[in-house]
Amino acid sequence: MEETISLKEILETLKKRIVMIIAITLAAVGISAAISFFVLTPIYETSTQILVNQSPTEQQTYSTSDIDTNRELINTYNVIIKSPTILESVREELGLERSYNSLNNQINVAAEGDSQVVSISVQDPDPVMAVNIANMTANVFERDIVNIMSVDNVSILSTAELTEEMSPVSPQPMLNMAIAFVLGLMGAVGLAFLLEFLDNTIKTEQDIERGLELPILGVIPELDANDQKAAKPYREEPGSEKVNAQKIS
Repeated sequence: MEETISLKEILETLKKRIVMIIAITLAAVGISAAISFFVLTPIYETSTQILVNQSPTEQQTYSTSDIDTNRELINTYNVIIKSPTILESVREELGLERSYNSLNNQINVAAEGDSQVVSISVQDPDPVMAVNIANMTANVFERDIVNIMSVDNVSILSTAELTEEMSPVSPQPMLNMAIAFVLGLMGAVGLAFLLEFLDNTIKTEQDIERGLELPILGVIPELDANDQKAAKPYREEPGSEKVNAQKIS
């Protein structure tokens, strides 16, 4: 037979294990907060922008075809910026002891929409180092692209700056705690229903009806100490039989 669970049974299950649900949820939030504040290393991000355009000395006016050509070059430039040719020079200029792959993973290059602007973003635990890497990458690319592509159509539009308002982009403790709250609550509720499903002990008369599929004819109440004192067996006093016999006669 198919078993159906009513809303009342769901609420009773949650109510019965509410302490466990709250404890697991709070534990998940606490662990997330501890990891976010004390374990994970803060990561800072900064960026610089470069403009892909023809040099004014080469051409005073720009046609639509020139702009389209510059936009097509951006995809090529995005690859060149993160190439060993550029990043190895950045490592040497800054005296970095990290590997090329490590430096490459710190840098993200992306075009600003359909414009001719390219953004170079850098993430690093040290905000000063993040600013230095971003600016040095832009400077080295602007310098070396002349020899690599035989063109001079790159200029730095904006440089990365270190500000007092600079805050870590990761970790985000509040977001992590919110996610932990949701996942902890879902896990706790799921565990509560799993324990209820695996619990095959008989606790109520309804459990007997469901298990044996038999109706309940009667229930023997459980007596506490006060009830047991009140339910002492009746004892007849000596001579009570004679009194009762006289009354009957």
